[in-house]
This record gives sequence, structure tokens and C-alpha cells, in this order.
Amino acid sequence: MEIPKIIGAGLIVIGAGIGIGRIGGQAMEAIARQPEASGKIQTAMLIAAALIEGIGFAALFAS
Repeated sequence: MEIPKIIGAGLIVIGAGIGIGRIGGQAMEAIARQPEASGKIQTAMLIAAALIEGIGFAALFAS
């Protein structure tokens, strides 16, 4: 059964993309509100995006 794996992989990629997009958007909004905290916000954003991407890759290779 190859079709369920393909659908699952697509859902994983879509979910990871939505998550990373939301993180980026919220980080830009936070930087716009507090420009002096941009370094801390950007660091936290990159770490969170990397974790989501790592989980997405792990889920893709596990299926």
C-alpha cells in the first residue's frame, strides 16, 4: 500500500510548512512590536523552526 504513505508524507510536509510559516510570521510581528529584542526573537525563531523541520524529516523517513 503505497498511497497511504504518500498521503502521510504530504500531510507531514504541509504541517511542517504551516508551522514554520506561523513561527516566522509571529516572529516578524514580535520584532515589529519590540525592535530592541530582535536578536532574542530571531534566535528563538530559528531554534523552533529547526526543531519543527527535524521532526518533519524524522516523520518522513519513519513512514
